Amino acid sequence: MTELIVLHKDPAAPHHPPCPKRRATRMTTTPKRKLIEVALPLEAINRESAREKSIRYGHPSTLHLWWARRPLAACRAVLFAQLVDDPSSHPDKFPTEEAVVAERQRLFRLIERLVVWENVNDEALLRTAHEEILRSTDGNPPPILDPFAGGGSIPLEAQRLGLEARASDLNPVPVLINKALIEIPPKWAGQPPVFPGAAEEKLSKDGRAEGMWLKATGLAEDIRRYGEWMRDEALKRIGHLYPKAKLDDGSEANVIAWIWARTVQCPNPACGIRMPLVKSWWLGKKKGKEAYVVPRVEDGRVIFAISHDIKQAPRKGADGTVQRTGAVCIGCGDSAPLTYIRSEGKAGRIEHQMMAIAAEGKRRRVYLPPNAEHEQCAQVPQPEDIPDSELPKAALGFRVQGYGMTRHADLFTNRQLTALTTISDLVLEARDRVFRDARSSGNSASEEYADAVATYLGMAFSRITASLTNLNIWNPAPSKEGVGGLFKLQAIPMGWDFAESNCFQPGPAEILTSANWVSRVVDSLPSGSGRVEQVNAANRSYSGLLVSTDPPYYDNVGYADLADFYYVWLRRSLRHIHPDHLSTLLTPKSEELIADPFRHGSDARAEEFFENGFVNVFTNLRKDADHRAPISVYYAFRQSETDHEGEASTGWETLLEGMIRSGWTVTGTWPMRTERSGRTRHIASNALASSIVLACRPRHEDAGTITRRSFLAALKDEMPEKLGELQQGAIAPVDLAQAAIGPGMAVFSRYAQVLESDGKPMSVRTALILINQTLDEVLSEQEGDFDSDTRFCVQWFKNFGWAEGSFGDADNLARGRNTSVEGVQRGGVFRAVAGKAKLLPFSELPSDWHPETDERISLWEVVLHLAKALDEEGGDSAARLMAAARPRVDMDVAQELAYLLFAICEKRGLSQDAILFNGLGQSWSDLTATARKQAASAPKLIQDGFTFDED
Repeated sequence: MTELIVLHKDPAAPHHPPCPKRRATRMTTTPKRKLIEVALPLEAINRESAREKSIRYGHPSTLHLWWARRPLAACRAVLFAQLVDDPSSHPDKFPTEEAVVAERQRLFRLIERLVVWENVNDEALLRTAHEEILRSTDGNPPPILDPFAGGGSIPLEAQRLGLEARASDLNPVPVLINKALIEIPPKWAGQPPVFPGAAEEKLSKDGRAEGMWLKATGLAEDIRRYGEWMRDEALKRIGHLYPKAKLDDGSEANVIAWIWARTVQCPNPACGIRMPLVKSWWLGKKKGKEAYVVPRVEDGRVIFAISHDIKQAPRKGADGTVQRTGAVCIGCGDSAPLTYIRSEGKAGRIEHQMMAIAAEGKRRRVYLPPNAEHEQCAQVPQPEDIPDSELPKAALGFRVQGYGMTRHADLFTNRQLTALTTISDLVLEARDRVFRDARSSGNSASEEYADAVATYLGMAFSRITASLTNLNIWNPAPSKEGVGGLFKLQAIPMGWDFAESNCFQPGPAEILTSANWVSRVVDSLPSGSGRVEQVNAANRSYSGLLVSTDPPYYDNVGYADLADFYYVWLRRSLRHIHPDHLSTLLTPKSEELIADPFRHGSDARAEEFFENGFVNVFTNLRKDADHRAPISVYYAFRQSETDHEGEASTGWETLLEGMIRSGWTVTGTWPMRTERSGRTRHIASNALASSIVLACRPRHEDAGTITRRSFLAALKDEMPEKLGELQQGAIAPVDLAQAAIGPGMAVFSRYAQVLESDGKPMSVRTALILINQTLDEVLSEQEGDFDSDTRFCVQWFKNFGWAEGSFGDADNLARGRNTSVEGVQRGGVFRAVAGKAKLLPFSELPSDWHPETDERISLWEVVLHLAKALDEEGGDSAARLMAAARPRVDMDVAQELAYLLFAICEKRGLSQDAILFNGLGQSWSDLTATARKQAASAPKLIQDGFTFDED
């Protein structure tokens, strides 16, 4: 595709490289540039993506665990920006730069509302967003496909935006998750619950009927009701295995968990006790309520007691018995190396012994020593029909096999297996009850509806399995003080002491609690078109579909092996309902697109398998997908290395190489941060965010070859305008280097090859280095727009920072910038005394500065005061300064200075100052909008000497 770029140049403009303020009108054939290829309100997207981690109630991620799930806020924003035209694509509607910027800001405000979690059910807002999408797609938006659907964030958000959502995955666990999110709920929108009396009870309670069962709320109500029935039935059958605790005052309390220690026989023949393997003796660390286990040896057996004496509590470094290299026997003090413990485990000689009972007290935990009744209740035989499939001999994130745990059943105690098989059986029994109740209520699709409810109950059951293993730990931290989940990491690590949850105590291990979590999600799911398939992304058709996806990457997560933990239980409960997805003993492995060295025999072969598979997927995708809009690809960072060329991410480079080899042009790169941090990153190192979203289009079939010199010329010609668009989008300066890779790689990847002087193809790494160098040059060239005092200050800051230099250096530098040391001093930003000279840092800037009355104002002075005001007094104060300074300086150029100063601070290692300039850069558009409102409402100046109104 060719583009004709017409620059509307101001005849009075100085002669320097194209400035972002000059309007570039693009006369292109379709497809038009989309918003994601130009600018995004990145700070709002990142803020809400990070905030989303703390949202639990009703959040779709709580339907069922899947690893490395993308934040919904980011997916919603990316999909919207992927489909909506950037206003620069419509020069007929937006003929000036001001009109383009205003329209872009309007779209930004819409995105900023869309990404807020509390707005996910705002139908008016979602309708407005959908109408914007329709306008940019001629009323016919393409269906959205995620071929690596995983946890379902992307398809769900496509459906929420009113788009046709498609999802596929090779693994049956995410297939079921996606069906539960986007395919099943729309089928039962408006359907009342069938549980006897549920609809009438709800009507009586709420006092309304019309619109009561909007979306799939009736289905959600049935999930709650039948989940409660399952809990009650399980209590009848196995409740006796979970006794209450008897307190010292004779009362009873519900047990939260039984805390056990694994044991091995002490290798010292003179001792020979069953030595406990304990990571920590602590039970609770809440101030004033501390509790810990005290072990002692009596008659060759370890006895456990509970103590609350803080003076005798375990100290750091002397807590527990297990260290990195082995364990210490509490009886004789001898050490047992890990090699010995592993050999005992493989011989089946690791046992476990109860250490403590954690019970529910009044506003606190109550800890009791073990007793015979509770120990006896745990001694049950292993039930039949358990998931007795083999764990992988070795896999990413697995450590338990080395200790003799080689089958899925080994991850549970016999009592846990009894509870899980009982509840699993109840899923199908509940399904039969739903079928009978649905048929009695006149539901014509009673069998299909019963399967739907059972699917969610099966997932609610699957959720609790991770809270009922012999690898869950007891967390004594004051804010936790409870049983920790199995998958805190994307792994199944070995554990020593463990907490066995009471599956009838409200919490993560109880089926009713789990069913309630699932129902809350279903309550608020959108009702739209959704379809889910189980298929390999390398083999499926992409005809007529637009892709947004978060593919697996190298060895970040061993999805299939981890998913087997859930799969074996889902299969036991639901294989008769979903036979096509749950027919195999374990999940598919051989075709899984990850670089697993255990599976392929070596790191090199694993990487080759992944890279070839990645290229195959995206080559296939390029053939017949809908190309009216760019695809979007998420990439989460992990691998990095440092070499003679500086720090680089090998995974990042390989992703770009793979996309280019597959025939794609990268047109946008957007750093997504899901962790809130003030840490700055070096602009020249390509230090990477937690993930990046790429926008990509198919490369033209007849793309040619260019030389290194031509590539550099194209970069220098195009980057200034692109940089201006990024800055006008108020991208944070800390993200500018990464976002600038997008337009830089757009130049590099639109050619079949870029040839070095020796005729060899240029590598992606070299291209990234050249893009960063060009970015530095463009930022420096923007200095041509600065006033003389500011050019002097910038150069001094590059050379000396805030440190002192000599008066001679300052004088020479000032003469070269057509100013004087005396003049810069009068400007209130510089000091020269006794042969020494320095810039005034933030702390020495006058607090009573007013731009209206400043006799010698400069951009440097304005930007420093804005950064200081924003940091110390907040946005309103900074906006008032901006409004007052606007008549005297060019605020667009001041914004350029803020970005440049951030880059200089990073290079000089001035991290705190970099944070200030970063905050100013990312807040610029908000400050500008507020400043204009303030200026419009301010009284007219009626006399000289007017001072800035601080009220």
